[in-house]
Amino acid sequence: MESEMRCNVSEMWSPKMPKGLDLEITHHPLTMRRVVNLIVAMERLKGSESALSTELRDENLLNFMLESIVEEQIVFERSSAPPVQFRCTGVDQCSVTDSRKRSLVLVQDSMELHAVMLQGGADSRKVHLNMSTYVHPAPSSEARTVALGIKDTKLYLSCHKDGDKVTLHLETVEDKDSLVRIGSDSDMVRFLFYKQDTGLNISTLVSVAFSDWYISTTEDNKPVEMCLESAQSYRTFSIQNLPRTTRMGCGSASGRQA
Repeated sequence: MESEMRCNVSEMWSPKMPKGLDLEITHHPLTMRRVVNLIVAMERLKGSESALSTELRDENLLNFMLESIVEEQIVFERSSAPPVQFRCTGVDQCSVTDSRKRSLVLVQDSMELHAVMLQGGADSRKVHLNMSTYVHPAPSSEARTVALGIKDTKLYLSCHKDGDKVTLHLETVEDKDSLVRIGSDSDMVRFLFYKQDTGLNISTLVSVAFSDWYISTTEDNKPVEMCLESAQSYRTFSIQNLPRTTRMGCGSASGRQA
């Protein structure tokens, strides 16, 4: 049961209160904020000429109290949101050609991929890619997140920034399990690309780490590189899945059938 406390404030401040003014509090328990509001209001009353007037009315007292209100502000501490996680769901083996029908060929000496127009009987030079597909917590209907590795190797395409330019590299990944889950704040994001389909089996590949930078080709027998959308390069690729009875798993299982 809520108790009632009656306090004659004039007993506390009677030496300083204007004659004829008295204030009673009937709310219990008192909070520090109410005490502060009361003290501020009292000080204003003491310093006001109208408080000394016999014409002081109830609305005058109410205005004093409302003007003296000390607002209480509650601050909530918010922890930072956890990093987004890209989670691999499977791997498909793909054949890739650029918009000029050139295939990708691995040049061992420079450890680069080149766009080459292969003649009949030279298909053995063509590389196939293992395309790992990832689930994004906020998936887009326009693009899928993928990682691209060269079939039967430990080499993966990765992006690095040198000054204002983004470059494409072939990087060895000894532990493929490190690519199964990738946090958005991890440097492993350099292996991820957004695959955006622009037509039947026609796609562009944009770096996740460096937006607006596309995998592209230029002249015959030149390295595959990264470019901006405004560059005079070939940014679209025909990506076709190789025939398989089942889809491969991620990480250490990528070399086995799931």
